[in-house]
Amino acid sequence: MSKSLGSLRKKLKKVLPLLNERQRRVLIATEARAWGWGGTKTLSHITGMCHVTICRGLRELEEAPLSVSRVRKSGGGRKRVIDKHPRLKLALEKLVDPATRGDPESPLRWVSKSIRHLEKTLRDKGFAVGRTAVGNLLKEMEYSLQANKKTQEGKSHPDRDGQFQYINDCAKRFLGRRQPVISVDTKKKELVGNYKNGGRELEPQGSPLEVEGHDFPTDVPKAIPYGIYDIGDNRGWVNVGTHSDTAEFAVESIRFWWKEMGKARYPKAKELLICADSGGSNGYRSHLWKAELQKFSNQEKFKISVCHFPPGTSKWNKIEHKLFSFISMNWRGKPLTSYRTIVKLIAATTTKAGLTVKVRLDKRKYRKGIAVPEDILKNLNLSKHEFHGEWNYTISPNK
Repeated sequence: MSKSLGSLRKKLKKVLPLLNERQRRVLIATEARAWGWGGTKTLSHITGMCHVTICRGLRELEEAPLSVSRVRKSGGGRKRVIDKHPRLKLALEKLVDPATRGDPESPLRWVSKSIRHLEKTLRDKGFAVGRTAVGNLLKEMEYSLQANKKTQEGKSHPDRDGQFQYINDCAKRFLGRRQPVISVDTKKKELVGNYKNGGRELEPQGSPLEVEGHDFPTDVPKAIPYGIYDIGDNRGWVNVGTHSDTAEFAVESIRFWWKEMGKARYPKAKELLICADSGGSNGYRSHLWKAELQKFSNQEKFKISVCHFPPGTSKWNKIEHKLFSFISMNWRGKPLTSYRTIVKLIAATTTKAGLTVKVRLDKRKYRKGIAVPEDILKNLNLSKHEFHGEWNYTISPNK
């Protein structure tokens, strides 16, 4: 008896996981009937199935068989919560509707619209509903977690799209005349030392590189990469500063790019177009930026046109996704332990599209807070363009 019980247990253990609930019920009922007296109790002990369920299977064996395509009878199972509470969906939609964001009387105006908060608010309104049902309803209503999206232009620069088009048109005209067009910006300042750098790198499993636990020191040297990306040539130049990010440093970086790369690439250049952000060391309001560009124009005897991106749109600058992004990918997960490491990693940055990068370490100290004398400002040979002259202007050599 014990031998047959053991073999039956082994057989059912392999077969039952492959069946649905109706098939399991009928199979166990068949085995219980074949077992004879005490079969229901014995099969219940072997399988853990309730004796009531086995008795139900016995009744199904005697009655007309159910439809093969259905496991349960039509109408079986628990009713949906939306059927019990017809107004639940409307109440939930009012809580998560974007139109209620500005309503100070909304129950969830001042708290997060988490599923727990939604469940509690609905229960306070008299709906017996759980978190799972709330989540399923939200999915059914096509709601999902959404982050903020920066799309609003704001009142400060209503001609943002027009400025983008103007920059594009200027760049096309310059490139059509085979004149240099560069995109410039300062990359994020980096700590120099054994500090964590974002990203992951292949290492032996369980053996990540160990770095300092705190990365907010005040006396640690920093690297200031100022980049110049040649749009027409797909080449980059990075001047890594060690002191301050000033307008003087920015123009000096452009000057070094011209000496090391630009002059050889454009020997007959008579003008230069610079696409820059509207703030920072190359901001359109910086007097020192324009004064230094005037010196550069006088030295090289060519015109320098500048087009600034509108405020708040720095990520549209080509240098961000044509140069800086690839530098960040190249040194991901690698601690920038020294200036030499930073220079080597930047210089090794390449892409399948043929990007090459040259880099220079600039140890010169650039003084902050330089006030430009009034006579130098008056001597600027600067002409504003008709479209947004504060963003678009040309500096010509002084005679």
